[in-house]
Amino acid sequence: MTQPSNLSSPAQIDDIRPPLTSIGVIGWIKSNLFNGLFNSVLTLVTFFFLCKIVPPLIRWIFIDSLWSSTSTECRSASGACWSIISANYRFILFGFFPYELQWRPLSAMILLIGLLLISRHRRMWSKTLFYAWTAGLFFMAVLMKGGIFGLAPVESTQWGGLPLTFLLAVFGLAAAYPLGVLLALGRRSRMPAIKLLSIIYIEMIRGVPLVSLLFMSAVIFPLFLPEGLTINKILRAQAAIIMFTAAYIAEVVRGGLQGIAKGQYEAAESLGLNYVQTMRLIILPQALKIVIPPSVSILISAFKDTSLVVIIGLYDILKTTQTTLANPSWMGFSREAFFFLSCIYFVCCYTMSNYSRKLEKEL
Repeated sequence: MTQPSNLSSPAQIDDIRPPLTSIGVIGWIKSNLFNGLFNSVLTLVTFFFLCKIVPPLIRWIFIDSLWSSTSTECRSASGACWSIISANYRFILFGFFPYELQWRPLSAMILLIGLLLISRHRRMWSKTLFYAWTAGLFFMAVLMKGGIFGLAPVESTQWGGLPLTFLLAVFGLAAAYPLGVLLALGRRSRMPAIKLLSIIYIEMIRGVPLVSLLFMSAVIFPLFLPEGLTINKILRAQAAIIMFTAAYIAEVVRGGLQGIAKGQYEAAESLGLNYVQTMRLIILPQALKIVIPPSVSILISAFKDTSLVVIIGLYDILKTTQTTLANPSWMGFSREAFFFLSCIYFVCCYTMSNYSRKLEKEL
């Protein structure tokens, strides 16, 4: 006795298969770009404007551009003048640091980036990494300042460009985050004095722009110092950035602490944990994981805000770019210079954002 066959005929199999227009690239285009009248019209309009804008932009950036020429030749060219970067990149990147010693800030910057890349991996978070950062910071200070190991001393007034931007950003953000966590805990403290001081600090700092804090650190703060005592302008600007960023971090972390269920605190009390153990082992790990996206947004904004130190006379990469454009030979090429500058900021900010997404998935 033969069993009935469950095999379908080729015609039946073809009937089961989805149409080619619903799978692959064609299917994606149809479902995302042409899935309705409004989206279809919007796609066609966008495509029209891209056809009008992209080809001339590519021609200006790549085809008609000059990469190694004089400023006179650039003025007669129809494309971008990237020669302003190739001719002035050392001043843009390193400012007034002595020309023959610019290998030192370059080495310090490479060392800093290397430590940051190593720190991206959670499996590297150990005492060894702490010792590596300690040694790295020491060698970076030696390379920038000099005066020992046979290195010629360089005054901090000559520091500038990209190394100064990185130093202000990295160390400002690294110091602002733990300070913000402490302020958030202080604002939720049951001790009236600590709570009041935390509230006053947070609300007062958040109520003024960063520009005012930078002016106070550069102009007003030195008036209160004893005669003969001075504090480096870079350190004063760094302190202003830390104070400003910490106040915003504190509010973000406070929101994360409020999102933790009351049962977590009660469970910690039932285990006999004190306040420090409760916060360190149970509450803060959960709260900080919740607020990773807004925290990174604040840190990215703080990184871009380091460009405001230009108003107090610090030659960060924005100031060195503006100084280059003030040269009569290179006036009129601000588009190329600021496009180069924006690419540097974009790479740094995108790296921070990408790492935050990676960390959020791991946690």
